[in-house]
Formats: sequence, C-alpha cells, structure tokens
Amino acid sequence: MSDRVVIVPAVEHRDRRSVIQAYRFALDLTSAQQRAVLAHAGAARVAHNWALARVKAVMDQRAAERTYGIGEADLTPTQGWSLPALRRAWNAAKGDVAPWWTGCSKEAFNTGLDALARALKNWSDSRLSKRAGRPVGFPRFKSRRRSTPSVRFTTGAIRVEPDRKHVVLPRLGRLKLHESARKLARRLEAGTARVVSATVRRDGGRWYVSFTCAVERVGRMPARPGATVGVDLGVKYLAVLSTGELQPNPRYLDAAARRLRRLGRHASRRIGPDRRTGRRASKRWERARAQLGRAHARVANLRRDGLHKLTTRLAREYGTIVVEDLNVSGMLRNRRLARHIADAGFAELRRQLAYKTSWNGGRLAVADRWYPSSKTCSGCGAVKTKLALSERTYTCTICGLVLDRDANAARNLAALAVTVAGSGPETLNGRGADRKTPLAVPVAVKRQPGTATAGKTGTVPPQGRTSNHVLTYAT
Repeated sequence: MSDRVVIVPAVEHRDRRSVIQAYRFALDLTSAQQRAVLAHAGAARVAHNWALARVKAVMDQRAAERTYGIGEADLTPTQGWSLPALRRAWNAAKGDVAPWWTGCSKEAFNTGLDALARALKNWSDSRLSKRAGRPVGFPRFKSRRRSTPSVRFTTGAIRVEPDRKHVVLPRLGRLKLHESARKLARRLEAGTARVVSATVRRDGGRWYVSFTCAVERVGRMPARPGATVGVDLGVKYLAVLSTGELQPNPRYLDAAARRLRRLGRHASRRIGPDRRTGRRASKRWERARAQLGRAHARVANLRRDGLHKLTTRLAREYGTIVVEDLNVSGMLRNRRLARHIADAGFAELRRQLAYKTSWNGGRLAVADRWYPSSKTCSGCGAVKTKLALSERTYTCTICGLVLDRDANAARNLAALAVTVAGSGPETLNGRGADRKTPLAVPVAVKRQPGTATAGKTGTVPPQGRTSNHVLTYAT
C-alpha cells in the first residue's frame, strides 16, 4: 500500500448539484401547542380513514354488482386513487363528515389523503408485479392509539426565525426549538437551500419537526480518492475493514435489555385498554407505556448516532467502498441471531453509505450476494467448499494463510473492486502492499450446486474474475 495521500483542493471542485436533504430538530411545545398538533394529526387520520372506507365501499359494491350479471358500463362509478381524485371527493363531503374542518389547516387533511394514495399505488403495483420486494398488503385503517401522530405542511408560512430558536408553521404558529437551527438557517440565508415541506411528528414521547429541503451541495472529494476499502459486516464486530481496523458492535439493545424488561413488567401490571369491553387505559398505564417508549427511542437514537459517525468517516476518507449485498430478511430467520442482527442495523448502514459516498465524491460498490467472500482465500484465491459459521478463523490448506474470517472477507471485497472494475491503484488490504491478482491455483474444488463447474475438479480462478459474481455501483 502506498503511503501517498492524494488531497484535491476544494477550489477545483465547485460544481454544484441539488439533492434532497432533511433537517430534524426537537421541539419544546406548550400544552396548548401539543393539543393543536394532535388535532392536526387527528384530522389527517380522519381524512385517511374516510377516504379508505369510501374506496373499499366502491370496490365491494362493484364486486357485488358483477355477481348480479351487471355489465361493466353500468357498474357504480369507480373512485380514483390518485391524490387529486381523493382530494376532490373529500372536499365534496368534508362539510358532513368533519364539520369542524375549518379549525385545522388544509395540509392536515392532505397529509392523510396523500398517505392513502401512496399506499393504494404501492398495493396496486405489487399486485401487477411492478414493485420489487415483498408483496404489499391493502391499506388499513389508522387507529388513534396505535398510529404515530404526524402532519406534513407543503404550503403556507414555513420559515426559521432570525433567532434560530423558533420556527413558524401554518396554523400552528411560532414553535420553540429545543436546539439551534443554525445549520439550516445559514443555508437558507445563503440561498443554497429551499424548504420543500415540514413534518411535525411525535417519536419516543418527544415532538420533532423535520424540514425536507432542496440543497445545493458543493462537489467534494474524499481524502484518498484512489483508495479502495472492503467492509465486512457482522455481529461480533459491526464492521471489519480490509485495513485491519475493527469497529466494535455497541449492542445498544443488549445494554438496555434489563431496563426494558423492568419497564415492560411495570406496564403489564397496570390497567391497559381493552377493545372487547371498551375499557379505557388508566393514567398509570399511559405513563408506564410512555417510559417504555422513551427507553426504546433512546436505543434507536444511540444506534443511529453510531452508524452516522461510522459512515461519515468512511465516506470522507475512501474513494471506493465495497460492501456485500446481504440477505438481511433471510438472516433474521435465525432465531438465535435475529435480535443481534436487527440491533446492528445492516440495512441502515448501507443506506447511509449510498448517499454519503455520492455527496463526498466517492462511490459505493456492492458485491453480488453469492460472491464467496468468506470462503475465498485472500492470499491465493482458493475457494473452500464449506465454511461453518462457527469457524471464526480462516485457514487455507493451499498457501497456509491463517487469518480472521471477517478480515479475510474484507480483503476479498476490496480486491474484488480492483480486479473487476479497476476502481483504483491503491487497495487497502492491511498487508503493507498493493493487492496483486494471483494466478489460477490448481486444486480440486467442488463448486456450489447450480454453477458452471459444479462437481468438477480443476483450477480455481482468482477472486473477482469469475463470471458468476457481479459488482454493481450505487450512484
């Protein structure tokens, strides 16, 4: 590995581009302001449930009429699922459905209708195989107790006050921030940011306001634009880099497990709501439930803060970052490791790396899900047929390499980007030298079923040169 560090001056990269970025701030609301925000969130829920009931009624009516032999032209007119169609239907009926509608901003009702329009579109696209991923179910009605209070504003007076300690939102007025909004205020004053929308949401017992902005970001370059680093994610260590660095897994959920169990028992001994008998929850149950929610929110905040610090450091330092396309949903089926895998936040880490590498002028390379990074020797390229999860040390029977399993996988990921795509001359593999692609090693290997060489004996090609593995770049 060369010790040369390429630092490109910022003045040479002044190209600007607009990106969507959110700024989130905690709020300190008075009792009257909390009631006003809850009223707006309730208005959004009412509009959502009314529109959903109307859509279901029309669908059921048309289905019943078809059973009677009525032709398609004579069926009950359909109810449009788009936001403009739902808004027209709501405006025609809001006087009867919600005679108190004048007390809330029109944006509150638009929030619920927009959420329903998106849900219906996702359900329709999923049924027509236009949407990737798991099947999306039909939208459900929102409950006052279970749904998260939230309202979104897209028009009207949305601004940050000059003191940077208050914000102004339509119908809600002047709201006090718990922290300074100087980062957003500076961009707004400089004209490099424009507020698109503002969302007020309650999370973990606290109210937050999130400003979605179109931000003009100046092009940047990583500290080492030609360097490539492989990142292997795991449970024992959150991330193992090909440089040899080990990022420990904080395991915030395990650290808070004792307190969460105690708060859960405390809430279970209180009188909670009962939907069958109509019994309302006691005040003590509500307080205990709020304490449990704040404890879970603290775990989520600690996890999010740690992931942001790690991904920001990697994106600012390395030009190319290589990660694996992990099957997280499949890994969660392991009942022994599901809680630890969910606590690590693999998907969130990859999501943050995707946009942060783009912001900092780097690129994120994603190795194919079936690339054997753990089974391949980073020294000679030989591939093992089987490697149990309990074997934490990789031992190569060809070249005698003995290395930690995760460190070996990280080196293979870094070498894959160089040998396949030629991402850069410098590969940070932790061995003190640039990684050189080895020659094919003659060894008897039984490949995985379904591959071109399954059950054959021959040479093992070096990693990164097999046609069975694809490396994609996130842009």
